[in-house]
Amino acid sequence: MPRSITWHGHANFQIRTPGCNILIDPFFGGAPAPAEILRGNDRPDLVLVTHMHADHYGEAVAICAACGAMLGGVVGLVEVLQEQGVPAAQILNGIGFNIGGTVKVKGVDITMTEAFHSSEAGVPTGFIIRLDDGYAIYHAGDTGVFANMAVWGDLFALDLALLPAGGLFTMDGRQAARAAAILKCKAAVPMHWGTFPVLAQNTDEFESELAVQAPDCRFVRMLPGQSLSLPA
Repeated sequence: MPRSITWHGHANFQIRTPGCNILIDPFFGGAPAPAEILRGNDRPDLVLVTHMHADHYGEAVAICAACGAMLGGVVGLVEVLQEQGVPAAQILNGIGFNIGGTVKVKGVDITMTEAFHSSEAGVPTGFIIRLDDGYAIYHAGDTGVFANMAVWGDLFALDLALLPAGGLFTMDGRQAARAAAILKCKAAVPMHWGTFPVLAQNTDEFESELAVQAPDCRFVRMLPGQSLSLPA
């Protein structure tokens, strides 16, 4: 299987490698997860949840129940999802993990980062996902821009950052561009825009600000349902 990343909309991304299939923040607009994710060849090995808001944990419980995927998230959040039906045996580390911690699943390292937002359980987080060759993807979760992003960028040499750019509840395009500059990521995909009327309905501001604030960072335009190949 070639390596790829798919944007299912909002903050919902799927990362596929030959050894591991990862789904992050599996919200499908309030609809059930597609059948190919629940039962088909595209079913995930791991479901990661950044924080406890319905538009992020989404279908996590149903997906884990249907396909036996492991669940990864911060301590406290995973306890609630376990109460909702995720078997204890399918929770990474039994109780989840926490900011700064790293877990390994099928050759992929997942490090939890802080995020500045809110959460109904646990705390808001992001994830840095390092594939077996070191290729690093940062999913920021819902967050405002924060100076400590520089530390994560220095530690992990980020190849791709998935950054919220819809405003109101997260960074807007200008702030997301600053985040990319702080992270020193090689490429960036805007997310968490266009899903609801109150969010930004395009990524024009992010793209134009990125060219000014982080000219060495490549803007990657994705639309819901689109997949991109990752370098082998």
